[in-house]
Amino acid sequence: MNSNAGQRSSLRSCLIGKSTSLEMRIIGLTGGIASGKSAVSNLFKAHGIPVVDADLVARDVLKKGTGGYKRVVAAFGEDILLANGDVDRPKLGQIVFSDPAKRQLLNRLLAPFISSGIIWEIVKLWLKGCKIIVLDVPLLFEAKMDRWTKPILLVWVDPETQLQRLMARDKTSEEDARNRIKSQMPLDLKRDKADIIIENTGSLEDLNEHFEKVLSQVTRPLSWTEFGLSRRGALSVLVFITLGVFMCKKMYNDRNI
Repeated sequence: MNSNAGQRSSLRSCLIGKSTSLEMRIIGLTGGIASGKSAVSNLFKAHGIPVVDADLVARDVLKKGTGGYKRVVAAFGEDILLANGDVDRPKLGQIVFSDPAKRQLLNRLLAPFISSGIIWEIVKLWLKGCKIIVLDVPLLFEAKMDRWTKPILLVWVDPETQLQRLMARDKTSEEDARNRIKSQMPLDLKRDKADIIIENTGSLEDLNEHFEKVLSQVTRPLSWTEFGLSRRGALSVLVFITLGVFMCKKMYNDRNI
């Protein structure tokens, strides 16, 4: 896709229905490592729906010189740095995936920066008047970000398929793959918490077919609650309050004439 096509796709997501372009729904998208969540995220993008990717935000907060970078280096030492001073992400990953305590430490250090980055991305899309936003967060439930989203979509695969896909994708050993999978909340547990399940145990064609059905569900008209949380709803409330204050003031002045 060229840059102009990409821009048109992004704009289309914010202009689906001129009368409702100021309304917004935040869809939570989660899954597990090697479950196919990124493939579903890309399908949303292909349909012109903006995606806030927590992994990309996390990369930004670890860039050299940032607050997240300084905290992580202070906690884990300069051994995790490359020769140019950047964080050696694969090395840091090996450290935290093999040690739950260090993984929890890393999450605590970066959580405030990642949350702020995600909120800022959402605010920017909200100000543009986008109708639907997908919040792509692998640790949606673990980070308690599920409270921000409705509905919650889970990309699910069975444990054996997940293991085999991870080993094939990352060319890693079975032990390393199992450690990485165990570091996350089990998909079956997430399944109980999600609103919509996208099973991804078949082919890409099967996934595309399932996605089309899900897309029609999540692009339905907004509920009154969602509307109230949208920019249009917020402006309506502000106008209503302003008019109410004005009318009360006028009635009070009339009584005292």
